[in-house]
Amino acid sequence: HRILKLLRDPREQIQFPNTEEMPPPQKKPGKQGSSAQLSQMDKQAEDAVTPIDALATQYKTDLNKGLSTKKAAEILERDGPNELEKPPKPTLLLLFLMQLTSFIIILLMVSAVASVLVNATGPKAGDPLSYTTGIAIGIIVLINAGIAAWTESKAGDALEALSKMTQANIYVLRDGKEVQVAVPTVVAGDIVVLGTGDVVPADLRLFEAKDFKVSEMALTGEPDDVAKTHKVKEKKDGAPEKLTPETMAFSGCSITSGVGKGLVVDTGMSTRIGRIAQLINGDAGARKTTCFCFPDTSANQTPLQQNLNKLGARIGVLAIIICIGIFIIGWLTDRKDPSNPDSPAWLYMILVSVTLAVAAIPEGIPLCVTISLSIGCSDMVQQEVLVRKIAAVETLGSASVICSDKTGTLTEGKMTMVGMYAAGNTYEVTGKGFDPEVGGVMRQDGTDGRGDMGVKSNLLTAILCCNTTLSKEKDEAGVMKWTPKGNSSEAPIVVAARKVGLSENIAGDYPRVLEVPFSSSRKMMLTVSKVGGTHLCDGGMPLPAGTNYLAVCKGAPNYIIDLCCEQLKADGSVDKLTDDDKANILKIVDGYSARALRVLAIAARPMSKLPYDESNDDITTDQKFEACRKQLRLIGLVASIDPERDGVPDSVVAARGAGIRVVMITGDYLLTAIAIAKNVNILQPSDDVETSAMDCANLRPDGEYLRPEEMDMITRSTRVFARAKPEDKLEIVKSIQRQGQVAAMTGDGVNDAPALNQADIGVAMGIQGTEVAKGASDMVLTDDNFCSIVNAVEKGRSIYAGIQKFVAFIMSVHIAEVMQIFICIVVGIPVMRTPLQILFLILVTDLPPSIALGMEPGEAHILKMRPRPKEEPIVLMWMWLAMIMNGAVLTVVVVAVYLISLINYCDGEVLQSNIYLLDSYEVRLSKAQTVAFISLVWSENIRAYISRSFTNPMWHDILGNKHMQKAIVMAQICLYVAVLTPYLSDRILGLRGLEIGFFGWVLALAGPVGCFILSESCKLISAYQAKKHQDSLSMADTPPAAAPIKVVGSKNAKMAAPVPVQPVKKGWFQCCMGGIF
Repeated sequence: HRILKLLRDPREQIQFPNTEEMPPPQKKPGKQGSSAQLSQMDKQAEDAVTPIDALATQYKTDLNKGLSTKKAAEILERDGPNELEKPPKPTLLLLFLMQLTSFIIILLMVSAVASVLVNATGPKAGDPLSYTTGIAIGIIVLINAGIAAWTESKAGDALEALSKMTQANIYVLRDGKEVQVAVPTVVAGDIVVLGTGDVVPADLRLFEAKDFKVSEMALTGEPDDVAKTHKVKEKKDGAPEKLTPETMAFSGCSITSGVGKGLVVDTGMSTRIGRIAQLINGDAGARKTTCFCFPDTSANQTPLQQNLNKLGARIGVLAIIICIGIFIIGWLTDRKDPSNPDSPAWLYMILVSVTLAVAAIPEGIPLCVTISLSIGCSDMVQQEVLVRKIAAVETLGSASVICSDKTGTLTEGKMTMVGMYAAGNTYEVTGKGFDPEVGGVMRQDGTDGRGDMGVKSNLLTAILCCNTTLSKEKDEAGVMKWTPKGNSSEAPIVVAARKVGLSENIAGDYPRVLEVPFSSSRKMMLTVSKVGGTHLCDGGMPLPAGTNYLAVCKGAPNYIIDLCCEQLKADGSVDKLTDDDKANILKIVDGYSARALRVLAIAARPMSKLPYDESNDDITTDQKFEACRKQLRLIGLVASIDPERDGVPDSVVAARGAGIRVVMITGDYLLTAIAIAKNVNILQPSDDVETSAMDCANLRPDGEYLRPEEMDMITRSTRVFARAKPEDKLEIVKSIQRQGQVAAMTGDGVNDAPALNQADIGVAMGIQGTEVAKGASDMVLTDDNFCSIVNAVEKGRSIYAGIQKFVAFIMSVHIAEVMQIFICIVVGIPVMRTPLQILFLILVTDLPPSIALGMEPGEAHILKMRPRPKEEPIVLMWMWLAMIMNGAVLTVVVVAVYLISLINYCDGEVLQSNIYLLDSYEVRLSKAQTVAFISLVWSENIRAYISRSFTNPMWHDILGNKHMQKAIVMAQICLYVAVLTPYLSDRILGLRGLEIGFFGWVLALAGPVGCFILSESCKLISAYQAKKHQDSLSMADTPPAAAPIKVVGSKNAKMAAPVPVQPVKKGWFQCCMGGIF
């Protein structure tokens, strides 16, 4: 209730439940006396109406130069970073203690206690060495918990570093220069420069605002954009109280249009959104905790991690049931501890069963997943991809459709003017890049046209409607290069203007009195500048007598031409623009567009006075825009080329081979879009452009969008959408998702945020993208390159495949552990491993190779595989069969080695009841267990290499994973230390590697050899099943043939019929075991 009151009433006082926990108020320079005692809301109300010069003096800043770097650093040190309070990061000690509360660790501790109880009740209770098993288990518990805590801490550090790389930046004035700084470093007194797409970094008092609107939905819940002004207005009698002051912009609100500057008055927790967060924290109490009062970090887990945790828990329950069965069998058959035959059988079987349960539960899976995902996110940085949400790494492997912008993503984003239509004549613009000293403007007959009236008038009027500048700057190599600053679509205009002799500062000779920025809804930009004289410039078009102002519109040709009623002629005269003239000019536009050129139209309107009352502050920017864009005169067209990026055509082909459909969504003209799509291989020569490319106007023929089923028909086959509005992107994504596809969507503007948020993978542009778009995205392309998306998909698939491999490896090993112990108990032979040996194997043999498998490089054909369905489980049915087969193979070879060892060392006896009657049976049995132990370690090391691929043989690129070599070397060192080190091997682990002789080592070698032969044979079955699975996915992607259906409002449109969703057939095993796995 208090939060709602606060949102609705900006003067609402906040009464905190515990004032002692409130952070100290932010200190402000120059705040004295009673003013310092005002509530934060009253203070902001005062800041909203205080004269801006007085406010600047109060904060000791300069409105034109901003703070000095030194002063800003001092304020940052005093007030702290500009960010909301976050819960403290768990320390390494806290993470370690949290590990001790996990289910698996509790089982280990129960095992240790059980071991101590078994030995404490036996005849060797007074021998300290009899407790080595329990002590060793305790040490292993600490080591395991330490490794898990350290790994989780490192993973957290890596992800925190990634989050800092995606931190929002903002432009501020420091030392009189406009510089970009990280939002947390913004301080009170900073002068912030704001533009469309920025997110307000702190609470600001505006002192410049042009068509400035913000979305305050995050603050007030109001859906409509709120207009802001720098002018303090008196409140009219009877007017309702506004939710926020008009002269204030608040932290966290996105700027939807316009430009402005503001003085920072509050940062961090002192902002309005900060105080709301403080109130919520006060009401919500402490952070969520577990039953052991530790922080609950489950909310940070990805869906994959949560599903694997559930899988592990279910398998654990199943393993416990099996272990209870083993306990009952062992108890009924009177299986006793070989080292303490006088102890009760039930005590020994408790120890064996609990330890077996620990061995059966795949406790290493969550740890390996965390490592794989965090390392994968870090690796993606090298491929120009910053992952903002770790769950996106999982979703990348399912991406089946990539919806991409054109400009800057598929193309270079470096526009170069190559053609011009001015005053009825067509010109060619020569030169390349941004160097105005190279090239010129040529008439159709090849003569120089730089001095033509139409050329100068066209380019000058265009310059008056630009905010881009051109200057020489040093690049990273220290070479001076011409570099534009501003909008990429305006750069070719500025360069061409310099080519015809227009000076660098010519726009300053025409003071601008109004600017209406380009927006996706207006499709144009408008400016009004003061002019004088009889001509626009020396050699420019004549101006009517009494002209004092010139309105200029620059934008999409079809929109601009519709607003024009007259046109400039080559002799400087003005003629009426007829419908036939418009049709002929649009044919010129079509000709440019067919060459993949981006076309802008330039129109102007000479005015003797402004068509609105400049002194009336109640007139909105939209009203001024409507008044000024009437009775326009078409000056000309400018046509620029934006060449496709290197590598994009190949990446599109690679994506198609991976079963990913690439869709281009652009605001460009249809013919331009088609030409570019053909250049980058989105459209193939055999494609019918009538079904593969479409103007987005056909999606909303009567102003309303088509019905969902009609929309789905279009999006199923169309790969190019032209003249798209941001809301069209949202509808296209929804349609793709309705068809069960997984969509990745790129975007850079404010209005792209809903589509980015709706998409399964929102991809923002790092260079041209606005902070709003980045905030709504799952990942950011630091180079704005489409190739990076395809590389990210490949990396995402590799990470997911690596997780599948180590899950299959771990599960097959645990299945084998359970099978081996179960056979020993049921058949009546001595248990081949002690509890301590089992725990040693889990720590040494399983974990390092599993982590290495999680970092397995992607297979060469991974981009030739079909995208996996979004809801597909991590472990497929054919993988379950492979795990069971490999677990059985491991069991057969190790049990065979163990039986031969028993026969060799125990005088031909294999049953426990007979072996216990032999002299020195403990030593004899220990030798046989040692051979089986060595054989198992070698076999599992071989299995680790075999598990690097489900289909390729082990020798294929055998050294391709350097992490695997390190893991195996580590496992081998630990093995020989365990079996050859006196006292450790015989007295603690119960192993006798120095006594098994040559026969024992050779026999142990039979295990990995047999495992290699049988596992590779099983891989033939797995490869066949994997191919069948891929074939089924390919068939599911192929729509059935159907009669085309025409879409309302589209000319000669064709489209495929909807694809019926086929029910997935399940085998008996999936039906029976689906509830468990």
